[in-house]
Amino acid sequence: MDLQLFEEKIGYRFKDKKLLERALTHSSYANENKLPHDNERLEFLGDSVLGFVTAEYLFEEFKFRQEGALTKLRAAVVCDKSLFKLAEKIALGDFILMGKGEELTGGRNRPSIVSDAFEAVIAAMYLDGGIDVVRPYILSFIKDAVKREANFKDNKSLLQEEIQKQKGNTLVYEEIGEFGPDHEKVFKFVVKLNGKAIGSGEGKSKKEAEQAAAGDALSKM
Repeated sequence: MDLQLFEEKIGYRFKDKKLLERALTHSSYANENKLPHDNERLEFLGDSVLGFVTAEYLFEEFKFRQEGALTKLRAAVVCDKSLFKLAEKIALGDFILMGKGEELTGGRNRPSIVSDAFEAVIAAMYLDGGIDVVRPYILSFIKDAVKREANFKDNKSLLQEEIQKQKGNTLVYEEIGEFGPDHEKVFKFVVKLNGKAIGSGEGKSKKEAEQAAAGDALSKM
């Protein structure tokens, strides 16, 4: 395993190389070679670090989206499928130390193994360099992922899908106010289901306010 090449791919030089090696050590390899450590504890920590940085970014980026919508967006961004796609860009699977049996059964291309190793690498970076090192690295790849997921299905579309599960339902968005100076105007909307308000939200544009209202409604379902 060429640790130096992997460091070049992620753009970070580890002070403690053993941390990186542990992050890339699958349990099957550790068991076969009777090693005291694998990457599972690091994966546990990396999952939390990734979740925190992602949540922090979403909190700041989508100021008018409600908790329910932010939770769904974060889950979509940090799921195994998304992490596997990101890990493929740095050929992470090629660097994982794994047992012969695991490798023969396609372990290097198994999303669960590769995504876990990806989280372990994030934890290793955090332990080696701190949050100021790992935060920009995480942001370098989650921003595009967030943009894709946020645009793939917006709150209004998701709410419409929920409402259409029962025939005869009607959704209407109504503007109920606006405030602030012209250059920083904020709009407030309410969304009604069959004439009854089920969510409200604010935004810097009418579209953003409608999305926030839909997100509020979704968070209550």
